[in-house]
Amino acid sequence: MNKILKNSWALFLGMSLIMLAHGYQGSLLGVRAVQEDFSLTATGFMLSGFYIGYFIGAKTIPSFIIRVGHIRVFAAFASVASIAILMHSIIVNPFTWFVLRIITGISMVSIYTIAESWLNDRASNKNRGSVLSIYMIVLYGSMALGMFFLNFSKPENFQPFILVSLFMSLSLIPILLTKRKAPTFKKIIGMSLKELYKTSPLGMVGSLFYGTTQSALFSLLAVYAASMNFTIFEISVVTFLLAISGAVAQWPIGKLSDKFDRRLIIVYTTFGAAFFALCTIFASRQMYLPGDLGTSKLWFYIFLILFSFCSLPMFAIIFAHTNDFIPKEKFVAAGAGLQFAFGLGAISGPFLCSIFMSLIGSNGYFIFLIIFHSLIGIFAIYRMRIRNTEDNPDSQFTAMPQTITPVGMELNPTTEPIEEPKKSEIEEEKK
Repeated sequence: MNKILKNSWALFLGMSLIMLAHGYQGSLLGVRAVQEDFSLTATGFMLSGFYIGYFIGAKTIPSFIIRVGHIRVFAAFASVASIAILMHSIIVNPFTWFVLRIITGISMVSIYTIAESWLNDRASNKNRGSVLSIYMIVLYGSMALGMFFLNFSKPENFQPFILVSLFMSLSLIPILLTKRKAPTFKKIIGMSLKELYKTSPLGMVGSLFYGTTQSALFSLLAVYAASMNFTIFEISVVTFLLAISGAVAQWPIGKLSDKFDRRLIIVYTTFGAAFFALCTIFASRQMYLPGDLGTSKLWFYIFLILFSFCSLPMFAIIFAHTNDFIPKEKFVAAGAGLQFAFGLGAISGPFLCSIFMSLIGSNGYFIFLIIFHSLIGIFAIYRMRIRNTEDNPDSQFTAMPQTITPVGMELNPTTEPIEEPKKSEIEEEKK
């Protein structure tokens, strides 16, 4: 563990600063959109731009890295993301913010790809699980802490946007000053959607619907809370609880999926998430009323934690389930295909969810989550009736963050082995 931290501290520090900025920015834009009286549909459209950019960047970034190298690309896109957030405070309208969110999405997926390929290069067969665990802690922990910066200054001021930009710019320092040699990038070849569906229909359909729910969940939670008259501090608490409880849930839910039919775990967790989302609607009651007129938010917080506990480990379970039906050497390719399906769903999530909120009211947010979680559970039950489970000794659950890219799939300790660092390279690093 100490060796991992010693070899990769600059990368972890840089990523922690980036995720502080990313967590803060996501909540900040949602709250500011409500204060600027953007319509819910316009807000959902604007926030979906991030996932469009994420999808575009995932396809184009490998060629950039191959041409100019990891460090230059990291510096370039961190700078672009820093500029983009400042532009949000200068030009305030939904369409401009939509374009800026696309730019931010491209920048963030580029940064994730570079970080994960760098970690892959540093990892060996013995420590890949530890590397992924530290990476998850850094990403989720920093993103959750970043949400508390909402209390730094009022969202309608320009100072919050400057602070986000500052964090982005600071992330460059440890990366640019590191002496560590940049890795050799290996482009991941994915599976076609047709081949992936034939291999695991539940894997592909589940990833598509899950991408739809998760993009809406993270993009619009702050919008929902602001529309329910939560204070800035309460909004930061809500978004913090969502991120942390989902990270904590990865291991217990994952271990259950290794002991029982993963599809059964998918059924229980998706319907569990739908049930707790329904409970949050009942718990919301009149909590939007000001001062002492509003009902207590305690049960809302509790049900949101339970919802996140059931929902957030889902992609890793779907990934492990897909691996149950393929040989070990195709794990990374299948993961890339699942990420593609996830991205397709994620593009539409915020926009569709905002339509629900416009038609039904603020609680349309949770109704949307109930419907799409239930669809995953229903399809899983259907697949259980027509296909038996298979025991693949090479497949096991591995916790992974929602933001992991196809390159990051190689961090999974069950994937195709990565060569151990050569002796000469180790000696060179010690110098």
